[in-house]
Amino acid sequence: MRSFICVICLFFPGFLALAQEQQHKREHAPPNAKVFFTGIADGATVPSHFTVHFGAENIEISPAGTDKPNSGHHHVLIDSPLPSLDAPIPSDPNHLHFGRGQSEGEIILPAGDHTLQLLLGDGAHFPHDPPVASEVLHVHVDAASVEKARTPSPPNASVFFVGLEDGAKIPTKSVVKFGIAGIGLAPAGTDAPGTGHHHLIIDAPLPPLDREIPSDLNYMHFGRAQTETTLTLAPGPHTLQLLLGDYQHVPHDPPVMSKVIHVIAADEGHAAGASPTDAGRTPSPPDAAVYFIYPRNGETIYPSSTIRFGLRNMGVAPAGVNKANTGHHHLLIDAPPPALDQAIPSDLNHLHFGAGQTEKKITLKPGKHALQLVLGDYRHVPHDPPVVSERIEVIVMGPKHKKYRRR
Repeated sequence: MRSFICVICLFFPGFLALAQEQQHKREHAPPNAKVFFTGIADGATVPSHFTVHFGAENIEISPAGTDKPNSGHHHVLIDSPLPSLDAPIPSDPNHLHFGRGQSEGEIILPAGDHTLQLLLGDGAHFPHDPPVASEVLHVHVDAASVEKARTPSPPNASVFFVGLEDGAKIPTKSVVKFGIAGIGLAPAGTDAPGTGHHHLIIDAPLPPLDREIPSDLNYMHFGRAQTETTLTLAPGPHTLQLLLGDYQHVPHDPPVMSKVIHVIAADEGHAAGASPTDAGRTPSPPDAAVYFIYPRNGETIYPSSTIRFGLRNMGVAPAGVNKANTGHHHLLIDAPPPALDQAIPSDLNHLHFGAGQTEKKITLKPGKHALQLVLGDYRHVPHDPPVVSERIEVIVMGPKHKKYRRR
């Protein structure tokens, strides 16, 4: 009989696994054991690539393979119901295992609506008896956050402003013309090699290069292959930059972009060389405050992390919108506080969020960095008194960091 069973195992490899499942006794779950997501609410809008955090109560988290009572490890179910409770939890794109006992993990979701659920597994990945599962969480992924493949750009391709130089003084309502060389123009949606269409960046940094260029007051699309536009700017200094996008509005590889140019806009009642602060700084409400939601002072973060901002006793309004008791965020990276009577600079150390954004994924080099938030009015000038966060320090982990290696 023994030899007969061995023959079955040789010819039917699944027989042994099935026998093991039938013999496995599910671990008893402690009373009131539960698991849950932290830092994310049901119905939240999340980026395509984000870190999800897990919590547990009345049960210990231990790595897979650990034969220890009252313990288990996390599994994230994505767009999937609870699996069979008398078999190991599957391991596939819809059932993510965190068998090293992790309390967080990075996941990537396509655009649209999704469900997330935590399910604890024992040392052999079987659900407990009774199962320890979280409530189902519903999240929405913004299509703009989805990383996309980039289209190659031809050698020597370039874009540039026609007849507009750095430092120029222009009317508040001006015709701005775009030039292109070494690459063809084609409307958005036209997938033709060696082509693209213009995007104009106003008072804002370069967007992420691996996803669709935003479309808002600071990132203007010219998807019909236009080569000029009538631009209306608030009086004062501004930065302009051209960035070519492919048929999906994604920057090419390498990106085809102009240099950043600085202009001063002036209307009939405002002298061209005047500072925007000639009219005085915008008052801020009493007890107004700006602060970091993530990260906190002293935290260790990944090189690419989403920085989240908070604001209290004021409203958020895009740059150019002159509305009382409002402003928009600026993030200072390894930079001292700016002059309070001038527009906040726009460069790699001074990131503008002129569309009213309250979060942004940024990339920093490994090491220690200083971050600070400053609110700007509709002209990017700090308020009076200034609304400034505390200056925090973060440590960006490098490839040798053990947490980084687990990604």
